[in-house]
Amino acid sequence: MSEVSNSTETAVDPPERLIKMIRCVGPGLIVAGSIVGSGELIATTKAGAEAGISLLWLILLGCVIKVFTQIELGRYTLISGKTTLAALDLVPGPRVAGRGNWLVWFWIVMWVASISQLGGIVGGVGQALAISVPLTSSGRLYNAHADRQQRQVFEAAIRTVLAEEADAALEASVVPKPIAAPPKSYDAVLWAAVMAIVTSVMLIVGRYGLIQSLSTALVILFTILTVLNTVWLQSDPFWGIPWSEVAAGLWPQLPEVASGDAASTARPIATALAAFGIIGVGAGELVVYPYWCLEKGYARFTGPNDGTPAWNARAAGWMRVMHLDSWGAMVLYTFATVAFYLLGVGVLHRIGLNPEKDTLVRTLSVMYQPVFGTAAAMIFLIGAFAVLYSTFFVALAAHARVFSDAMRIVGLIDNDEATREKWIRWLGGGFPILCWVIYVAFPAPAQLVLISGVTQGVMLPMLAGAALYFRYQFVSEPLRPGRLWDAMLWLSAAAMLITGIWTIVSQF
Repeated sequence: MSEVSNSTETAVDPPERLIKMIRCVGPGLIVAGSIVGSGELIATTKAGAEAGISLLWLILLGCVIKVFTQIELGRYTLISGKTTLAALDLVPGPRVAGRGNWLVWFWIVMWVASISQLGGIVGGVGQALAISVPLTSSGRLYNAHADRQQRQVFEAAIRTVLAEEADAALEASVVPKPIAAPPKSYDAVLWAAVMAIVTSVMLIVGRYGLIQSLSTALVILFTILTVLNTVWLQSDPFWGIPWSEVAAGLWPQLPEVASGDAASTARPIATALAAFGIIGVGAGELVVYPYWCLEKGYARFTGPNDGTPAWNARAAGWMRVMHLDSWGAMVLYTFATVAFYLLGVGVLHRIGLNPEKDTLVRTLSVMYQPVFGTAAAMIFLIGAFAVLYSTFFVALAAHARVFSDAMRIVGLIDNDEATREKWIRWLGGGFPILCWVIYVAFPAPAQLVLISGVTQGVMLPMLAGAALYFRYQFVSEPLRPGRLWDAMLWLSAAAMLITGIWTIVSQF
């Protein structure tokens, strides 16, 4: 699928009325299904837990600013019919003759980290199911122990906060009593294996319509739940974040790094950089968005680029649909992102909890406890399963498509549609099992997600540069955007460049 087979027979006039345009959206919703999961549920809440309200501005910037690059990459795909990697292979720079250029090869490096991230995601899905539906007696014992321990930590943290606010802390009253360690449980690993197998089967037989419908339903379900939880939490005088603090968080600033032992585990700036790379449309979503646009048919409906006024009109019309698709999805995942961040700030940061390793999902469920009480865990687990599994399913479907394209570009498979379709099915069936193996070998979901965020942060300026190259080299006059759009595209590129440099410096 390096290039779609456009013909005048497949050209379709774009819708002009808003209601008809809404019926033609879809790629952005699939991308949102991938976004509202690892980035929002894990990376964003972890950033809030570590940094507090001070990075709210960065979270909002990460959601909005990258959409300009996303649409510009989509614009080139719409007018050329080329996939993202085929387009990136046109960017000047070092290349291996017949085996792709530097951008294609860095995407392969990023893919290694991204597939590891999905190992963390399937681990999170396994944790959610193991907590709600334990498979073994040791799993039930482990849950009972972890529940007691979490309640003790949660209650002690609240007492500490109240004591500090009353300036009368009693150290003995806030130290949790130790609880004997429970027997080892492998329920999360078993559930992760079950979901990997189910996903493998679904991706072998699934098509675009199934992916779009499933991801949209799961994302909307948990987004509504999380936004409502955040609104209710704000109405509570104890847990609500004062609006003055929220306003302060919109002003660009850096968080204070904790001193002492906590500093070794809580790295708010590094976590925030990883979160910026992965929230909103991260590098992975920027690469895959044009593939979904191709499968939706935007380029096919536009028809072959013959430069005629009729083609220019169709292309401009389908660009308007793509704008609606991209910005509409942005509104959806931005609401979810801000809600997750405020929950991380208002609950986890305040009581000093940080989502880590095999307690990740259980710790995140604490964010819902102030509003939903004893029912919080089950409500959160349903929602967590929805968004985590949506991310897992959609991202693997995307990986199968892009990786098969990469194999074609570097010369590992034949360049024909039948071969590509075959490899999409094979990779779709094999990648979920690979993710489960990664989780078993490295059972630390939050760390796997953040590692992927770092590599995506490094690739962001590369993609922004490619988008600028396409904008000024290949877009004909009738389809060129205005000066305001160009200014925002350059601002998007600058933000991504700063993020990439900052990520490299802070990590290495």
